[in-house]
Amino acid sequence: MRRMLTLLGSILVVSTLAAAQGPAGVGADSKSSSPSRSHSTFEADLSNWQISLGYQYGRINLTGTPYTTHGLNASVTRFFDRWVGIEGEIGTGFGNTGATTTPSNLNVNSVFAGGGARLALRNRSRIQPWIHAVVGIDHFHFNQTAGVLGTNSSVAFEGGGGIDYMLTNHWAIRGQADVIETHLFATYQRHFQAVGAIVLNF
Repeated sequence: MRRMLTLLGSILVVSTLAAAQGPAGVGADSKSSSPSRSHSTFEADLSNWQISLGYQYGRINLTGTPYTTHGLNASVTRFFDRWVGIEGEIGTGFGNTGATTTPSNLNVNSVFAGGGARLALRNRSRIQPWIHAVVGIDHFHFNQTAGVLGTNSSVAFEGGGGIDYMLTNHWAIRGQADVIETHLFATYQRHFQAVGAIVLNF
């Protein structure tokens, strides 16, 4: 948990510094107007709002042996300048524990919802890398009502990043990878998720 909080603090500090510097230097326009710009006439949309929707793969480690979930992931980001924004994210996962639990083969679904800071290298090119740190709630529900498993919720910390590849001025495809940390059953768990999504800038 300390590492996740440190990551969140670092992103917020870097975000503040980036915001204080303002947009890219004035000389950038003069360079872009030079003949070297002829290789690309693409200009990505740097609007204040960004939404994404896509597929989410989860590798969940609640019980000591990981199991896999599949679901949907959606996010909304409000940028305050070219680089710094705040985001809200929600992700769902559905799967089966297989032999990792007693009793085995439990159906499980999960919902993560949270908000945090995003720092993106948004420029006029097609490739836009970014990192984020999100704090929220992770809720797990198993189809077993007795015992330790059943319905459990935990404060969760998510940290990671990804790359948006602009298909048009407004639309992009996203690859994303995150680590999510939860605290259930008096111990800490670390999970992994990967997301592939469509992104709209407007």
